[in-house]
Amino acid sequence: MRTFFLTFSFLVLLVSCKEETKNETAKEREIQNYTINQFMDNESVSGGSFSSDNSKLLVSSNRSGIYNVYTIPVTGGELTPITQSDSTSYFANSYFPDDDRMLFSADNNGDEIDHIYVRELDGNIKDVTPDDGAKSEFYSWAEDDKHFYYGSNKRDPRFFDVYKMSIDDYSSSLLYKNEDGMDLSGISNDENYFALSKTINTNDSDLFIHNAKTGETLKINENLSGNSAQDFSKDSSKLYYTTDDSSEFEYLMSYDLETKESKKVLEKSWDILGVSFTSGGSYMTVFVNEDGKNAIEVLSSETMKPIELPDFGNKSITSVSFSDDEKWMRMYVGGSNAPSDLYTYNLETKEQYKVTDVLNKDINPEDLVSATVVRYKSFDGVEIPAIYYLPHQASEENKVPAMVWVHGGPGGQTRQNFNSLIQYMVNQGYAILAVNNRGSSGYGKTFFQMDDRNHGEKDLQDCVEGKNWLAKQPEIDGDKIGILGGSYGGYMTMAALTYAPEEFDVGVNIFGVTNWMRTLKSIPPYWEAFREALYKEMGDPFTADSVRLKRISPLFHTDKVTKPLIVLQGSQDPRVLQVESDEIVEGVRKNGVPVEYVLFEDEGHGFVKKENQIEAYSRIVKFLDTYLKKENEPLDGETISTEIDSESN
Repeated sequence: MRTFFLTFSFLVLLVSCKEETKNETAKEREIQNYTINQFMDNESVSGGSFSSDNSKLLVSSNRSGIYNVYTIPVTGGELTPITQSDSTSYFANSYFPDDDRMLFSADNNGDEIDHIYVRELDGNIKDVTPDDGAKSEFYSWAEDDKHFYYGSNKRDPRFFDVYKMSIDDYSSSLLYKNEDGMDLSGISNDENYFALSKTINTNDSDLFIHNAKTGETLKINENLSGNSAQDFSKDSSKLYYTTDDSSEFEYLMSYDLETKESKKVLEKSWDILGVSFTSGGSYMTVFVNEDGKNAIEVLSSETMKPIELPDFGNKSITSVSFSDDEKWMRMYVGGSNAPSDLYTYNLETKEQYKVTDVLNKDINPEDLVSATVVRYKSFDGVEIPAIYYLPHQASEENKVPAMVWVHGGPGGQTRQNFNSLIQYMVNQGYAILAVNNRGSSGYGKTFFQMDDRNHGEKDLQDCVEGKNWLAKQPEIDGDKIGILGGSYGGYMTMAALTYAPEEFDVGVNIFGVTNWMRTLKSIPPYWEAFREALYKEMGDPFTADSVRLKRISPLFHTDKVTKPLIVLQGSQDPRVLQVESDEIVEGVRKNGVPVEYVLFEDEGHGFVKKENQIEAYSRIVKFLDTYLKKENEPLDGETISTEIDSESN
């Protein structure tokens, strides 16, 4: 025992010394500063459907400046473009099971009205869901490989019905008419059972099994809890689902479709986010949200024991999928300081291939910063988890400014993934504390529900306490701390500047909600199934709740804003309307406060075009350099208030 303890202690000391040496080396050498163009020259690749002969993968990439669809050899090589759009982004769905036709999807510059497209063998591209104003979503392939399932709200804009489309003539038939606001979660291979969910509130949902033969719909869960269908067994005898019934975190259950008995299958210390079977049913993939980081296991379905996966050192496998014959696996591998690359792995030969190399070769990987998970106490003693990025060049002698970063939601989570904007800001000398305030997902349902009807209040105090934590760090200039966020995080930015106007030195609002009454009234029709749940959490704008909603809406308190502000918005955004940003800018400008407004005519809720990302991110850092670092600060009384649109760049 003593020998083990000494050996273990030595190893801990050795690892600690290595980490300290690495940090000292980074501080001793000169860290290169990169331009936003260099950071955005990193390639983003997603997807990875195997062709029927396992020779190619179908992926999406933004190498052209926007997302297009490409194929790439399974062992690596050049990407071959399938779409060559210079305006609309296209995203890969799947190869056809028995030939080289392809499925992909696209909306119209961020309006979220997606259509499904087929690329024929002769190269022609056909919109197979052409209904005007209708949103369509690819679900999965049918067991016969001659049809695929998809959802569409063409019958009723509020709800998604389930359709089955023939790949011979692209005719479709209605499988399930959704008149009760259900969400499809899966279809059994024999098409007899449909897994459906009904949202109760933002945490809880009921899970149902619909029998297509009898028409019977049966609720599975007995108690109010969060339930999510994951997959049916290969033989259509069981449904696997996750639940948090009587637990803080989600665990895996199986439901016998004949006996109607439920049985616990797998439980972890964190949420099991997803479970899926391979096409042949030999393997089960399990995704766990482990303290804001993906932890993935591939289990043998027969033994429920993990199979051996390649070791990628300090990088993590963030996503996996298999070929239909289960001989190949594709993986995305990355980390907080490394964008995810695509790898393939042959399960028979154990050969592995790095298919992409997405990091810009101009960037030294050693100049990028790894995330650290930290925790601090909020005003009432609640422990708040956060992801911390400290610039290599920061020290007690060289203090740096910092930003509190707030995720979207409500109910989102900042995770330990690579983020180009974060790495660019850190490289330019800004520390980032990405706060997972109360109400964030991933830390148990009690924590998740703590901000219900407390938005802009207790969760804002968590952000203020994050600022206070930063100010105590020896490497941070406590007089130079701002706040930044997108969507709900943008709301939190404006809440901070209006309700705690002296706490933060600047604000960066990226398409943030500023008028809750208008936003909650203008929810897109296809969110109908979620609308009531959101009203339960936030408040119903059509009732007496409107009094509180007005009180927590920054638009009505712009006279309190005293600190510089930059606002960024996409005019096609269907969730946070452009008028939200227009009016907050107009209101704050009346105070004589420096305001910048960056408007993109061809973006929605999130900026996906590289040229727009470059413009947006460079404007953010330039703004921070001016008003937080105080470099080239305008003369007293000068207000910078420029508006741009993407077409004029």
